[in-house]
Amino acid sequence: MSEVFFTNFRSRPGRSLPKKMELLVKAAGIGTLDCKDKFTAIKIHFGELGNMAFLRHNYASRMAELLRQMGARTFLTDTNTLYSGSRSNAVDHLRTAYLNGYNPISVPGAPVIIADGLKGTDEAIIPIPEGEYCKEARIASGIAKADVLVSMTHFKGHEQAGFGGALKNIGMGCASVAGKLHLHSDSQPVIERANCTGCRQCVINCRHGAVTLDAEKIAVINYDLCVGCGQCVAVCQYDAARAGESSSAQGLTAKIAEYAWAALQGKAHFHVSFIMDVSPHCDCWSMNDTAIVPDIGMLASFDPLALDQACFDMVKSAPATPGSMADPESAHSHEGENKFAFVHPRTDGEFGLAYAEKMKLGSRTYTLIEI
Repeated sequence: MSEVFFTNFRSRPGRSLPKKMELLVKAAGIGTLDCKDKFTAIKIHFGELGNMAFLRHNYASRMAELLRQMGARTFLTDTNTLYSGSRSNAVDHLRTAYLNGYNPISVPGAPVIIADGLKGTDEAIIPIPEGEYCKEARIASGIAKADVLVSMTHFKGHEQAGFGGALKNIGMGCASVAGKLHLHSDSQPVIERANCTGCRQCVINCRHGAVTLDAEKIAVINYDLCVGCGQCVAVCQYDAARAGESSSAQGLTAKIAEYAWAALQGKAHFHVSFIMDVSPHCDCWSMNDTAIVPDIGMLASFDPLALDQACFDMVKSAPATPGSMADPESAHSHEGENKFAFVHPRTDGEFGLAYAEKMKLGSRTYTLIEI
């Protein structure tokens, strides 16, 4: 049974929230992490431009300072995206990180390194002997070559995985661009023609030129060009772009678990998650919607699976925010129900938790210790 440490977001004079995070991770045992004189990656999502739910740089700054006090050679990192946006190459990604507060002034002493290089091609191939879906993973070289990995995760919804926690931050977030293609390769979307309004958002946001409008101003997908990244599904506001019948929501979450296993091999690691601004969609969106539950708190553990399970259980137990996507009619609190299933009914995040346990990434059984 793994230990997961928790603290809420209530603070008092002399004890800021970054300070509470420091006390939390110290209680969880981060001081035992073997990182002296070692390259230590702080894996974080810098946030798409326009998104306002990503983690504030203040937490990363406190974490970086704590790790430096422990002797670590610390850097902040993320990987380039498969979809078109403000983080699809290292130049734009660095600019986005800086604009969103992850810069040398706000986070001194922890440079930002885009782990898969200029165009997302710098990678290491890591075998997954027990993988049922992937026999190897394409992990960004900057993370694969790091000695220690510390993940800092904004726990939120996700349009394909159901929710995004530590395992998704590691599994999807540590993959190179080719690795992300590998993860999405069985998830080619389809267009529900009756729902399409011809708004062209899918056309504009398809990085691979696979989506066009036909003579009737309806979106069509060229499957010779489609890589299955799901960006059209993410940006469609009319439920016209959907995951195809042949795609597997379970398969994606299982692949994420396998990639997370590969990213953590041979590394000391530690994980922190923040249940705050629990947006219905991931931080790759350039906009936000109402949080589906109230802010809950911060959690830390050496076990990323136990951490995800604890976060999932807390969101499940919390009341839905009235008027949010988890409760659009403000009629029910949905306490004790899977909020992410209301938001993204075609996903299956719980399967991913079960599969991660099968991959021996950790335990779904945990003891919650509140500080």
